[in-house]
Amino acid sequence: MKKVTIPIFPLNGAILFPDTNLPLNIFEERYIEMINFSLANKKTIGMIQLKDDGTLFDIGCVGKINSFSETEDGRYVINLYGQNYFSIIKEVLNKTKFRTFEIDLINENNQTNNLVDLKNFDYNLLIELYENFTKKINLDVDMKILEKIDKNILIKFIAMSSPFTTPEKQMLLETFNLNDLANKLSILLQYYN
Repeated sequence: MKKVTIPIFPLNGAILFPDTNLPLNIFEERYIEMINFSLANKKTIGMIQLKDDGTLFDIGCVGKINSFSETEDGRYVINLYGQNYFSIIKEVLNKTKFRTFEIDLINENNQTNNLVDLKNFDYNLLIELYENFTKKINLDVDMKILEKIDKNILIKFIAMSSPFTTPEKQMLLETFNLNDLANKLSILLQYYN
């Protein structure tokens, strides 16, 4: 494992997977400071969720800012591209308004994203479950666009965009094997249908 120190952005309901994009609207002063710091350094930020007691979960995903713009009212609109899962080692105290942590990058060999693992997975059932779920919660999704998305990205997209609870999203994030992720996602969607 490789240890690095990066700023961490705790945001419930927003998870990031490797090889996915997450658009964010940054408006709080401390997070604007975090973006300025990140842009001046390696452009990386760790996305992570908070537990009910306010502490951080142990697992998140490092994202690299691959585009950004500043608005007239001082906000940043950024896009993070997911690079690697990480686990928290410890907080690094400093004088910034945002939090910084020493993290372990989780070995890519543990991130099984090989589509060979998914050869027996029923994508049509996943799409059907997702479509039923979006209708039930009145979420407007163009299902025809989903047919054009690469299958391994589609699984991660559904996990990221579905309004599951924080613990459910965290459970999905901590499922590094793509086949297991697809199956857990299907089970969750069946539960909500």
